[in-house]
Amino acid sequence: QVQLVESGGGLVQAGGSLRLSCAASGRTFSGYFLGWFRQTPGKEREFVARISWSGGTTFYADSVKGRFTISRDNAKNTMYLQMNSLKPEDTAVYYCAADLSLSDIATMRAIDYWGQGTQVTVSS
Repeated sequence: QVQLVESGGGLVQAGGSLRLSCAASGRTFSGYFLGWFRQTPGKEREFVARISWSGGTTFYADSVKGRFTISRDNAKNTMYLQMNSLKPEDTAVYYCAADLSLSDIATMRAIDYWGQGTQVTVSS
């Protein structure tokens, strides 16, 4: 079992920055693909970014490309999402996820582990 806990959310003005963290416990997640997703009330959860188990390959949603950076530190069992130039439309609950399958992370299907989410609110 892997337990994921997000932190770092909060309230920020448009144009500001936040850094989210996702800490894993229970077992090492060095072999897992990891991803960030977000959800607003009344909408489906959507993909934000993902990273390979080694950290060498990343992929972003078009809406955050160039503004967000995903990274991981396997020695610390922690993943990060650096969010810059935030916009009001980035307001959402952000979730981290871990899965041994890239396909599951890519399609957001049958993901093995989810965190509980952290709220990010961007004011205009």
